[in-house]
Amino acid sequence: MTINGSRTALITGASRGLGLALARALALEGWQLLLDARGVAALETARAALSEWTTVVALAGDVADAGHRAALAAAAVELGGLDVVVNNAGILGPSPQPNLLDYPLDTLAEVFRVNVIAPLGVLQAVRHTLKPDARIINITSDAAIAAYPGWGGYGSSKAALEQLSHVLAAENPEWRVYWVDPGDMRTAMHQAAFPGEDISDRPLPEMSVPGFRRMLDGGLPGGRYAVGDLIAVEVA
Repeated sequence: MTINGSRTALITGASRGLGLALARALALEGWQLLLDARGVAALETARAALSEWTTVVALAGDVADAGHRAALAAAAVELGGLDVVVNNAGILGPSPQPNLLDYPLDTLAEVFRVNVIAPLGVLQAVRHTLKPDARIINITSDAAIAAYPGWGGYGSSKAALEQLSHVLAAENPEWRVYWVDPGDMRTAMHQAAFPGEDISDRPLPEMSVPGFRRMLDGGLPGGRYAVGDLIAVEVA
């Protein structure tokens, strides 16, 4: 099933927003794609559109489910292995977001399960399919390092993902591990974080793609990056 000479990427949360923007950019260059999302209809729409340019395998499911992660790993084997894993799937939590003293603890546990444990679970499932010098991109947020009132649940989950990524990089120097703040974007999740507000001034996810391309194509060392900084350097 592997296309001779092509590269293969697994992108979670790929039916909309940043995940779909990255998938579209790679599809146009002939990358094979293994895509995941929870919404069956939206994922199938994405698969059908992107299949005009490349091989696309789309598996609907929840990355927090071990069975779904095993299915992704099996598909990765069929595609000949992975060059890139983009852990993009995540959840915001309640909207509007509550202060920590009012945060439902069972909901907080779910946020951590999806935003922290699931990305590691994906990597554990597919690790034997990763090619030499594979790129791992874990999507994080400036809320991981800044103390925004009301963002304690989501932000602390992303802070945990960042530390997990940092240790993962230290333990696996053969990979390039990136933990990446894509910045504000005009997405459904961002709208949910600011219910009732006009977010039309935020850039579309496609605007961040050039920053991600520097991680995929260049010699950029692993570590934490803000996409806006990468794009600014490229423009300069």
